[in-house]
Amino acid sequence: MSMFNIGMPELVVILAVALIVLGPNRLPEVARMLGKALAEFRKATSGFTQELDSARAMLEEEARRAAEPPSHAAATGVDPSSAPGTAPRTNPAPSPDGPSTATS
Repeated sequence: MSMFNIGMPELVVILAVALIVLGPNRLPEVARMLGKALAEFRKATSGFTQELDSARAMLEEEARRAAEPPSHAAATGVDPSSAPGTAPRTNPAPSPDGPSTATS
């Protein structure tokens, strides 16, 4: 159990003291309650950890977007196809007679 730096000899001493203090009848009940409490604690901390991870990922995504150089169209508000040297795109005006059906 590296979390609290408790080795096997220390764990045996803790269990022996718990057995003496609580007695053999009450020790399983206390151990069961402790196990349930630990499971609830882990469940709560895993939800909190997931929330922190999603917030971190969102912040990293925003930082990545801020670090990207803006595209030409987004920076100038101009369509790149209408840059100097290119013909502007225009839709021909519809004729008042309807669509053209002339064939030559």
